[in-house]
Amino acid sequence: MAVQWRYQVRVGSYLVKQKLLRKKYFPLVLELEPLFACNLSCTGCGKIQHPASVLKQRMSVEDALAAVEECGAPVVAIAGGEPLMHPQIHEIVNELTKRKKFVILCSNGLLLRKKLKNFTPSPYFTFMLHVDGLRDRHDAIVEKEGTFDECVEAFKEAKAAGFRVGTNSTFFNNDSPQDVIDILTFLNDDLKVDAIQLSPGYAYEKAPDQEHFLGVQETREMFSKVFAEGRRKKWRLNHSPVFLDFLEGKRELACTAWGIPSYSLFGWQKPCYLMSDGYVGSYKELTETTDWDKYGRGKDPRCANCMAHCGYETSAVLATMGSLKEQIRAVRM
Repeated sequence: MAVQWRYQVRVGSYLVKQKLLRKKYFPLVLELEPLFACNLSCTGCGKIQHPASVLKQRMSVEDALAAVEECGAPVVAIAGGEPLMHPQIHEIVNELTKRKKFVILCSNGLLLRKKLKNFTPSPYFTFMLHVDGLRDRHDAIVEKEGTFDECVEAFKEAKAAGFRVGTNSTFFNNDSPQDVIDILTFLNDDLKVDAIQLSPGYAYEKAPDQEHFLGVQETREMFSKVFAEGRRKKWRLNHSPVFLDFLEGKRELACTAWGIPSYSLFGWQKPCYLMSDGYVGSYKELTETTDWDKYGRGKDPRCANCMAHCGYETSAVLATMGSLKEQIRAVRM
């Protein structure tokens, strides 16, 4: 709870500062991808579709830190690829937590027990493990048996070592509402994870499986059933009530892709990490040369079924900050 309050105060103060400075575009979370290589081949992800020459590359510690300092986001989500395959990933994390950045390291968990000794628990640091279903479902998605069990064991070992550990789950149109309820209940009640994130499967263009991404109506129907009977209040969901309302179709939000910029081996990605309309060399160039108004559902056909974090999580945060009612609601959640 102390960690959560620290986070809310820091991010809240940051947002107030941006408003006072009258900034139109500002980063809330930096999506940092220091490599594209992975030790799994998940059906809904296309990162490992890059050429072998690209998969061998690793971002330097200096470049990673420079990107974080350049954009100034208070939160850094380190993804990939599998970040724990990066030989200096612990150095990047340690340097960022020294700067009091909130760091979320996303991992499939397979290397976590081996690499855990390289990291130090911190109120600014969270391991975020990908768990996309119970054992059979999860192992089928990642195409490797035993992954679920190893991820659970890694979770337990990290918690025992004093780390904050959350989970991130992505759901597709071949998941039933009961499938979603079962895994979220397991994560919340059995594993007792610190924070649960969830997302509808987003149409990543290079993903091997293009048939099972959720459409908007399917997403709304699924989460309306998943959140019924007061379940959403029982789970430790790491989302604002406004974003959860959005998933259920109870309210609309405009896309604010500028709030979660993506920096990778190729540079700053336009407009978000799900779509690639080119790369630029600086954060300033990203914000000033991207026509943000042309993206989002109803504007770009590629965005038609997107309800992902990179487009709408910042929108939900801003809607919460702009309403006393929603602020009270978020605190009570």
